[in-house]
Amino acid sequence: MKNDGFTLRKRLRSFKFAFNGIKQLIEKEHNAWIHCFATVCVIIAGFVFGISKTEWIAVVFAIGTVLAAEAVNSSIEAIADLVSPGYNEAIKRTKDLAAGAVLILAIAAAIVGLIIFVPKIMETIC
Repeated sequence: MKNDGFTLRKRLRSFKFAFNGIKQLIEKEHNAWIHCFATVCVIIAGFVFGISKTEWIAVVFAIGTVLAAEAVNSSIEAIADLVSPGYNEAIKRTKDLAAGAVLILAIAAAIVGLIIFVPKIMETIC
């Protein structure tokens, strides 16, 4: 990759590409739809239960890491399919590992959610 130096125009263009990547993730990746649905539910719950600033920080990081991991996983899958359209054990392993990374983060995010929201739900019920 050629480095022609820093310009504001190039930086703004790179943001355009990055936002296009987010758009593609949301529009075309089915697993990202699940993460986006969960995101909306958690944000609504955050407002309903009035979570603290610290809790919002944890929620935002959890959401961000899961969505970022899903984007990386999707890009790994896309490049793997381009490089090896047929079955390849190494490609399968790579794709499984990337998907596993997303799952690990999704589980961690769910645990963060449980730590934050279960006590608030219990307060409301009891």
